[in-house]
Amino acid sequence: MTQLRRAPLADQAAELLLERVRAGEWQLGEKLPGETTLAPQLGVGRSTVREAIRQLAGRGVLASRQGAGVFVTALDAREDWDAVLLRADIVSVIEARAAIETEAAALAAERRTPADLRTIRRALAHRAVHRSDLGDHVDADTAFHRSIVAAAHNPILLELFDGFTPRVRQAMIEMLRIRVTFGSDADHDAHVDLADAVAARDTGRAAALSRDHLRSLKENLA
Repeated sequence: MTQLRRAPLADQAAELLLERVRAGEWQLGEKLPGETTLAPQLGVGRSTVREAIRQLAGRGVLASRQGAGVFVTALDAREDWDAVLLRADIVSVIEARAAIETEAAALAAERRTPADLRTIRRALAHRAVHRSDLGDHVDADTAFHRSIVAAAHNPILLELFDGFTPRVRQAMIEMLRIRVTFGSDADHDAHVDLADAVAARDTGRAAALSRDHLRSLKENLA
């Protein structure tokens, strides 16, 4: 049996339980044994097991259901979102943007309101006059793309986009420094086309334009 030492017992017990979940001892949705079974296996008391379960519940791995027991709700603990983003390379960021923004563009074309269009057009005009300074250009570009995501009226997509924004800004600045040039007429025209597709309620074209724009960014890194 693995011995517990150094760290607080509940922390160690939580890590041992997490290791067993990761190893596949219990499947997603499966019920864990009771405290009286787990306590001797871990070499701790029942109160320590309860605290370990509370820790893993807070990390999204386990869930206690009153009168039913404790169940596996994830096969690994969630990692801090900011840490994931900081570690991600530019290609990963662009791929994730494509997943979010392609769907958002299609939904925006379907759901946009007159107020959404005004916001999109204002963001587009702002982007047009910020094409020389790198930081200003990235900020204006991000604001335009956010206006498209907001027009999708999906709060989860918008929350994901906003969570991405600091890392996206960093990645885009890094990428455009590599490319040296940015803010070309062709690039801006592609954004005008995207706004027009959303205005025209052309879901397929909006999605394709968003996907193609981000694919070209990725390809230019090669």
